[in-house]
Amino acid sequence: MSALEPRLADLPDALPVFPLAEVLLLPRGHLPLNIFEPRYLAMVEDALATKRMIGMIQPADPASQEASPRLYGTGCAGRISRFEETGDGRYLIALKGVCRFDAAEELPMARGYRRIRPDWTRHAGDLVAESDAGLDRDRLLDVLRRYFDRHGLSADWDTLRQAPDERLVTCLSMICPFGASEKQALLEAPDLRARGAMLTTLVEMAVFGDTSPGPGGARQ
Repeated sequence: MSALEPRLADLPDALPVFPLAEVLLLPRGHLPLNIFEPRYLAMVEDALATKRMIGMIQPADPASQEASPRLYGTGCAGRISRFEETGDGRYLIALKGVCRFDAAEELPMARGYRRIRPDWTRHAGDLVAESDAGLDRDRLLDVLRRYFDRHGLSADWDTLRQAPDERLVTCLSMICPFGASEKQALLEAPDLRARGAMLTTLVEMAVFGDTSPGPGGARQ
């Protein structure tokens, strides 16, 4: 599969999945991960030996203590774009988001990690970049400043102003410390315009509402 121009026919029929609560990957987004558990080290090794694809998906009940908790029905597959082995047995990897998927069924585990049969059909449009989110950029950036101040986050505001719509919406959706349900809602937004509108609303609710989205706890 080409890393630059993936085709629907090139996407795998079986996909290893990495369940992490409050961690969001979107098409063309970049997600760094620190891999240290033996089952996920095996998952990365197997992915590197094939199409380098891993599915990021959230547990439906982040508080569950089950070994294999129920998963949300939709996740996003990423291709390992960079990896590094550390001296203490870890992998530092980066995933580039490729396409969302619906989990059609869970397959038998391989070397301790979970796998699913992905259905790509509903999300085939993810393979083509969108350029116009219909953003009210001034409105978003104004409230985003207050949100970042509240959460102790910093930003290069000139870069944010100049970023293309898709890059801006994708980056902010992934890095803002929303809770699991908000992250899932952003993932499942039907298109870039809907995701941009939802992102603006979530930030405004966090700043002006009675409650704010819970802090993220992702291992990133």
